[in-house]
Amino acid sequence: MKDFNAKQSDPNDPNDSNDPNVQTGQTGQTNRNEATPGPHPGVAVWDRRFAATDEFIFGTEPNRFLLSQAHRFVPGMKVLAVADGEGRNGVWLSQQGLDVVSVDGSRTALAKASSLAAQRSVRLETVCADLVSWDWGIEMYDAIVGIFIQFAGPHLRPTLFQRAHRSLRPGGLFLLEGYTPRQLDYRTGGPSNIEHLYTEAQLRAELVDFQIDSLTCYDTVLNEGSGHCGMSALVDVVAHKP
Repeated sequence: MKDFNAKQSDPNDPNDSNDPNVQTGQTGQTNRNEATPGPHPGVAVWDRRFAATDEFIFGTEPNRFLLSQAHRFVPGMKVLAVADGEGRNGVWLSQQGLDVVSVDGSRTALAKASSLAAQRSVRLETVCADLVSWDWGIEMYDAIVGIFIQFAGPHLRPTLFQRAHRSLRPGGLFLLEGYTPRQLDYRTGGPSNIEHLYTEAQLRAELVDFQIDSLTCYDTVLNEGSGHCGMSALVDVVAHKP
């Protein structure tokens, strides 16, 4: 699930858990529902959108920026894929030999993610939870990936970044891609609310607890299903927890 406010488009045995909240699906996935109160009101909208088609709205191939960072991942790393939607990025991360938790608020999207994981014979733990109230944990992950997670506005966004920082182990990797305000000119995906878009100054201020290795703004053509298609204004961040 990408941005709640979008108006344009926007092996390993899975049966080894004793957690009563974990449900084992088909070979290759573990599914968990988190009892978190007060889901974001946009969740129902996205559930309907994901259910309206058997197609993957954002395609089944991983995000191009994420692909470009493949060299940073080592098999066995524990990775959190935030707002992972239909699972294209989480499944690809699993294919790299990583231990992946794919979290999203939409059960419909996560069902597609589990199906994609089964098709590609990889294990993917999916968690259906509201990222606002979900317990991200403390120093649990070696890497966190946030690709188009622009459901959060200026009041919530710093809190999510702080939770990401807290849940990373020291030296942990944080990858973030999103749209910049210029995206409102292109209208090829993403939120229509400018407050949900990223600027370089805003990201540097809100990611102050991270060591930013690179922060790049650029325009390029995306071809990620019908949801992200056409010329786009992007910003990519590679950062670490000191």
